[in-house]
Amino acid sequence: MSVESSPQPASAHVIVLGSHKDGAGKSTIAMHVAVALLNCGQRVATIDLDAQRRTLTQYIVHRRAAGSSELRRTTHLVSTGGSRLLVEEEGIEFFSIVDAVASIGATHDVIVVDTPASDSDLIRFVHSLADTLITPLDHRLNGDTAGAHDAQVTGSRYAELVRGARQRRNRADSKSIDWVVVRNRLSAAEARDAGASSKGLNELAGRLGFRCVEGLAERAVYGELFARGLTVLDRLDQATLGVPPNLAHVTAQREVASLITGLALPVGPGQWPSPPIAPLGEHDLLKT
Repeated sequence: MSVESSPQPASAHVIVLGSHKDGAGKSTIAMHVAVALLNCGQRVATIDLDAQRRTLTQYIVHRRAAGSSELRRTTHLVSTGGSRLLVEEEGIEFFSIVDAVASIGATHDVIVVDTPASDSDLIRFVHSLADTLITPLDHRLNGDTAGAHDAQVTGSRYAELVRGARQRRNRADSKSIDWVVVRNRLSAAEARDAGASSKGLNELAGRLGFRCVEGLAERAVYGELFARGLTVLDRLDQATLGVPPNLAHVTAQREVASLITGLALPVGPGQWPSPPIAPLGEHDLLKT
């Protein structure tokens, strides 16, 4: 498979979820970012390049199966192998990632791309298409040492991959890639003390050129919502959940809202729904 030597411009803002570690939470963040943008009135497309796991595609399938007219949905493309992509709901197949991004980018405001934890010419090329690159770190795998964080950020030469993508992008259109590293899957205690113990990561940020953002805690609520095709930014009530919402949902909503704000995505000031879609009332908190 050959991949074009330089990125092709797309009118849409391209957000790539990338990492060389499985289980760091790329797909969960991708879906929440997509729904947050949908809730702002953005036209959003999602691309799942992980042909083996297809976690983001499973999310989309669950969301479609929910059948609620209130659930905003993305245009979804899924890898059929190599750089071939299929628009699931329309049955349109693209034989090149460049053609897919150019076509979808002309009719959408944002493209969110979920990538597998692997290295290939295709993955390196897709990284060079990013306007925003989001790399979650699985905080369960390290403490707060620079060496432990370095193992995830630079593991399997990932930092070299990003450096090459930035060079390729700059040569193509003189634009830069905003690389955001997210401390993810934190314990409840770490989530409460967000930002207080990231010295090692901040040292790496200065050396490798990325921004640090606090991510999502290790919460059962995210897995429960996944099975229903929901995010914490959707309307959460007895009808959608099967049970009344509780404090865990409120906490997760606030956590995701903070993450989205920190990512500084291409939405104007004041356009983010505030509070998030369908905020939970005080009567819901009393039931926890």
